[in-house]
Amino acid sequence: MKRGNQSTISEFLLLGLPVRPEQQTMFFALFLGMYLITVLGNLLIILLIQLDSHLHTPMYFFLSHLALTDISLSSVTVPKMLMSMHTQEQSIPYAGCVTQMYFFIFFTDLDNFLLTSMAYDRYMAICHPLRYTTVMKEGLCTLLVAVCWILSCTNALTHTLPLAQLSFCADNTIPHFFCDLAALLKLSCSDISLNELLIFTVGLAVITLPLICILISYGHIGVTILKAQSTKGILKALSTCGSHLSVVSLYYGTIIGLYFVPSSSASSDKDIIASVTYTVVTPLLNPFIYSLRNRDIKGALERLFNRAIVLSQ
Repeated sequence: MKRGNQSTISEFLLLGLPVRPEQQTMFFALFLGMYLITVLGNLLIILLIQLDSHLHTPMYFFLSHLALTDISLSSVTVPKMLMSMHTQEQSIPYAGCVTQMYFFIFFTDLDNFLLTSMAYDRYMAICHPLRYTTVMKEGLCTLLVAVCWILSCTNALTHTLPLAQLSFCADNTIPHFFCDLAALLKLSCSDISLNELLIFTVGLAVITLPLICILISYGHIGVTILKAQSTKGILKALSTCGSHLSVVSLYYGTIIGLYFVPSSSASSDKDIIASVTYTVVTPLLNPFIYSLRNRDIKGALERLFNRAIVLSQ
C-alpha cells in the first residue's frame, strides 16, 4: 500500500482478540451469547418501563435511555468482532472504521452523562424529597437527556473531525477488535499533537467532571442518610441508590483501569481485555444489577408475567 493521505488507505485490518485459532469457536459462542443476553436484557428493562405505569418516574426514564445506550454501545463493536471471528475477514473500510470510532465515543459519553443525570435525580429524591416532584418534572428530564445527547455528539465530533484530516502511512493493522482512537493515532504519519491535546483536555474533562458531579451528589446523599432518624429511612434511601451506585462503580472502575492506570507497550493484550470488560461485560451486567437489586423492577417483572399468564388462559 502506498504512502500518502487517508485516500490511499481504503481499509484497515482488525487483528481482533488475542486468542489461538483453535479457541475461536469457543470465544465466538461465548461472545455471541453475551451479546444476545445484553440486547434481550436491556430490551426487557425498556419494555418493563414502557408498559408498567409504576415505573413512569424520572429515575426509570433515565434508566430506559441508559439501557438503550448499553445496547447501542455493544452493537457498535461486538457484531463486527463476531463476524471477523466467524469468517476470518479482518478488514474494515476506512469510512466504516472512522464511523465505528465516532459511535463508540458517542455512546461511551452518553453512558457517562446519563449516569450523572441519574445521580442528580437520586440527590433530589433523597436530599430534597419535598421538592422532588416539583423539580424533576417531565420537561426537565427530557431537557437533561437532550443535553446528554448533544454533549456526546459534540465530543465525538471533536475527536472524529481532526482524525479525518490525518494522513495514514503503509501500516494499516490495528491490534484491537475495534477501531480505537488511540490505535488509529499510532498508525498516522501526520502530526497528532492536536489530537493528543484534545484527548488530554476535552476527553479527560468528559470523564472527570461528570465523575466529580456524581461524587458530590453521593456526598450529599451520604450526609442525608447519616442524619436519618430511623433505620427504615436509611434502608429506603440505600435501596433507591444501590443499583445506580453499583453501575457507577462498575463503569468508572473499568474506565480508570483502562485509561488511567499506566500500561507498557507490551501490555496491549491487557488493554484489549479491559476494553472487552468495558464494551461487553458492563452492558451485560447492568440489567442484572437493576433487576436483582431493585424491588420496583422485580415487581414490574412479576406483574408482566402474571399478565402474560392471564392472557394465555
